[in-house]
Amino acid sequence: MDFTFSEEQEAVRGLAADVFAATSRPERIKDVESTADRIDRELWRELATTGLLGISLPENLGGGGMGLAELCVLFEEQGRTVAPVPLWPHVLGALAITEFGTPDQRGALVPAAADGSLILTVGLEEFGPYVAGEPATTAREVDGRWQVHGAKAAVPVAHLAERLLVSATTGSGPALFLVHPGAAGVTVQQAESTTHEICANVTFDAAPAEPVGPADGTAVRWLLERAELALAALQLGVGEGAVGQAVTYLNGRTQFGRPLATFQAVTHQLADCYIDLEAMRVTLWQAVWLLASGEDPGTAVLVAKWWATDGGQRVVHRTQHVHGGIGVDTDYPVHRHLLWGKQLAATLGGAGSDLARLGAQLAAGVEVVA
Repeated sequence: MDFTFSEEQEAVRGLAADVFAATSRPERIKDVESTADRIDRELWRELATTGLLGISLPENLGGGGMGLAELCVLFEEQGRTVAPVPLWPHVLGALAITEFGTPDQRGALVPAAADGSLILTVGLEEFGPYVAGEPATTAREVDGRWQVHGAKAAVPVAHLAERLLVSATTGSGPALFLVHPGAAGVTVQQAESTTHEICANVTFDAAPAEPVGPADGTAVRWLLERAELALAALQLGVGEGAVGQAVTYLNGRTQFGRPLATFQAVTHQLADCYIDLEAMRVTLWQAVWLLASGEDPGTAVLVAKWWATDGGQRVVHRTQHVHGGIGVDTDYPVHRHLLWGKQLAATLGGAGSDLARLGAQLAAGVEVVA
C-alpha cells in the first residue's frame, strides 16, 4: 500500500491550498459569519471556476473525472483553513446521484452541482442514539409515488439546498430519496448555531420523494462510508491547521526570556498532537485506498472515523489550551478550529458510538484490515 500522492493529487492539493488561502483569511471568515447564509459565496464561485467543486464528478456531467482520493485531499485542505462552504454534503450528494440516480436525476442535478449554481445536501442523522444505516425515517409507495415520513436532525445548509438527499427505511431495506425542501409535507426548522455552518431539523409528513438507487441498503451504505471518510479528511485538516496556528503563536510569544515553544510541557502537548495526527492520517488514507481500489474496506472506514473523532478532539483541545487565555477569545482565529473539531466529532456518531459499532462489526466477523 503506497500512501505517496500522485502528480495529479499533488496538483489538486496545491490548487486547493492556493484557493483556500487566498479567500479564507480570518478577517474574511469573520465577515462571512455575520451574513444570513453563513457561507462564502465568493469562495464557492472560485471553487466552481477552478473545477474543484466538481473534481470527482464525471467529465460528461461537467466534472473533473477524478476519484475519492483527490476529493479527500480537497476536504483536508478545506479543514486547514476552516473555510465556510458546505463542500462535503454538497459533493457527496452529487456523487450519490451520479452513482445511483436515474439519467433524468443526473442530468438535472449533477452539472448544476458541478458549476455551483445549485446546492445539494444530505440528511443522514436523526434524533437519539446514532444508528448507521438503519434510519427511523420511513418511506412508502402510495399509488405509484413515494412519500417520506419522519425527521432528520442537523441537516447542513438545508436553508440553501435545492434538494435534500435523505436516508429512509422501506419495506425492503434502507434507501436514499431526493426531497425538495419547499415541498408540501416538509418543514425546515433552522437551528440556532454558533458553529461553522447553519444546520436545520427537517420533518417529513407524507413528503413527496424520488428514490435514488435500490431499496436494499446498498446506496445508504455507499454514502455513509464516503461521508465518514469526508469527515475524517476534514478533521485531519482542522487538526493540522490548529497545530500550525499553535506553532506560530508559541514561537512568537516569550516568557522568562524564552519562547513558549521551548517549554517542556508545551513540547509534550504538541508531540501528542503529532502522534494523533499521524494516526488520523494513516488510517484515513488506508481506508480511502481500499475503497478507491474496489477492495472490501472491512473495518478500515470506521477505524478512520474513530481516530478522527477521538484524536481530532484531543488535538483541537490541546492547541487551544497552549494558547492560554487568548485561546478562548472568539476574536482569535484558533477558536474556529475548536468549534469545527467539536462539531465534526459529533457528526454521524461520536467516539463512543464509533467504538460500539466497531465492536459490533468485529463480533459479526467483519475483516480487520491491517
